[in-house]
Amino acid sequence: MFRVSVIPGDGVGPEIFFASKKILAKLVETYSLGIEFIEVEAGDSAQAKYGEALPKNTLKVIESSDMILKGPVGESAMDVVVKLRQMYDMYANLRPAKSLPGVPNKYGNVDILIVRENTEDLYKGFEHEISEGVAVGLKVISAMASTRIANVALDYAKRRRNKVTCVHKANVMRITDGLFARSCRSVLKGKVEYNEMYVDAAAANLVKDPNMFDVIITTNMYGDILSDEASQIAGSLGLAPSANIGERKSLFEPVHGAAFDIAGKGIVNPTAFLLSVSMMLERMYQLSKDQRYLQASQSLTNSIYKVYSEGKNLTPDVGGSSKLSDIIDAIYSKLT
Repeated sequence: MFRVSVIPGDGVGPEIFFASKKILAKLVETYSLGIEFIEVEAGDSAQAKYGEALPKNTLKVIESSDMILKGPVGESAMDVVVKLRQMYDMYANLRPAKSLPGVPNKYGNVDILIVRENTEDLYKGFEHEISEGVAVGLKVISAMASTRIANVALDYAKRRRNKVTCVHKANVMRITDGLFARSCRSVLKGKVEYNEMYVDAAAANLVKDPNMFDVIITTNMYGDILSDEASQIAGSLGLAPSANIGERKSLFEPVHGAAFDIAGKGIVNPTAFLLSVSMMLERMYQLSKDQRYLQASQSLTNSIYKVYSEGKNLTPDVGGSSKLSDIIDAIYSKLT
């Protein structure tokens, strides 16, 4: 039995989750999955209500859960998702950027996996104003964390096309990014097709020809930026799922934000959230070795792809005119 804390989030988050409940229920019933979903509060709305973005009661439930399924949150992201990543050492952020059928892009079949170190770098939050008008942020890189994430990239490259690009800026950040690059080199060189690229060149090459990449391994901040770029290149940020993997706990969430401008209009795209659910189910399979979780993951992903292939029930962000409820019903009808 897996216990999952669900954070509906802010903006469009709650409507995505509540519309998706019927899909979650059908998967649990069809595949006899042992999953208990427990809804908890976190984000901007919790901050306004309790004075804390991550209330104590929420943390208590999360502590007793195996996984977290999260919708987007607003301005309190640092106090929610970044805090949870560091609290539970969820060191591997997996962000696939993959084109879906029927969604136009000028690059063809894009399929990239960004493996982002998730606990260090400038996102440690060590920022200080040392005098009026002068602030400093500390960039933290360790050999342990860099080697650990390199092994994750190696594992996923072996499952894919056996190619890894290490992205850094060691020509300028010689000590910190230099350490990251050396750590990746020691794990990956000679085991896969391996190359290195400066982050500015990687950003340019993603736009020029994303198909030159398979697995990209990089540091926390570069990974955050490049994954958004890659997702948009693949079709839309609204299609991008992600997983935050740790030994004790994992968190799954769409990459996109709370989109307050369309909240409540019933036109938000649930695809990124549902693909994040699929990644969660795959993680459950990895931990349990129970084929039912893998089958449920594949069923959900296949259903999404079938709906996109037909092109009849797509939301406005990907060129359609359908409502959230329309695409949810269409995906639900194709679950097997």
